[in-house]
Amino acid sequence: MLRRRLSSILTTSIHSSFSSSIYRKPNHLLISSSTFSLSKSPIIQSNELFNNGGMIRAYSSVLLALNDLRDSYKKKKKKRLGRGIGSGKGKTAGRGHKGQKARGTYKFGFEGGQTPLRRRLPKRGFTNPFSLEFQPCGLGKIARLINAGKIDSSELITMKTLKDTGAIGKQIKDGVRLMGRGAEQIKWPIHLEVSRVTVRAKEAVEAAGGSVRKVYYNKLGFRALLKPEWFEKKGRLLPKAARPPPKQRDKVDSIGRLPAPTKPIPFVLEENDAAKTQIAA
Repeated sequence: MLRRRLSSILTTSIHSSFSSSIYRKPNHLLISSSTFSLSKSPIIQSNELFNNGGMIRAYSSVLLALNDLRDSYKKKKKKRLGRGIGSGKGKTAGRGHKGQKARGTYKFGFEGGQTPLRRRLPKRGFTNPFSLEFQPCGLGKIARLINAGKIDSSELITMKTLKDTGAIGKQIKDGVRLMGRGAEQIKWPIHLEVSRVTVRAKEAVEAAGGSVRKVYYNKLGFRALLKPEWFEKKGRLLPKAARPPPKQRDKVDSIGRLPAPTKPIPFVLEENDAAKTQIAA
């Protein structure tokens, strides 16, 4: 209360005593607290009068003191139920009179016996439990990494190689799909082992004298391929490569090898089939 009165009296006295100085536009005026006999408190030390375009501002240490500083805290108080009628939430504590909602809890979404909203709305679509998510990787990105010296084209390029060099992300769910983007940059033979491959990418690699093999890894096999140090840390042996399920047998060429291989496997089966057809003819 005292501070409000001091600030109001201070501003009114400044306007009345220095009204003539407003039109002179002084740059800076320093008024000591001894000119005002408002209070003998040592808090008021000095008042600065600034004239900015005809407006006077008075700054005083009365408006802000160290004992006025407070930490930031929540201003909204917690709702207190059942603490008398004066609080506004007494007696029934905001629950009303009688009924299931006043006496206890009930199942979420229950609407008193009528068909709830979650059953009134129709179903849309479905979630395929057999869907697979492959991470794409273009041939152009592999060619740039080979030119930068991060990938050795003379060795087998596996999905671990692509992950370690940054060609694909770290999260590999069901494998890697080799895409044909940048196929014109492949001008030397390379050998790859991926989960899936597009027709354009396979034709571009084979035209350059390389090969692409589609291999199968399950979840545990991918962990053993990409992070073999995890099994060493746990003191476990690397698992054996799993066979593909019946629905994926015609989509892969062979079972993935563990640990990560460094040399490709030649396609001997195709050569044998071609030789058999020639003999039969």
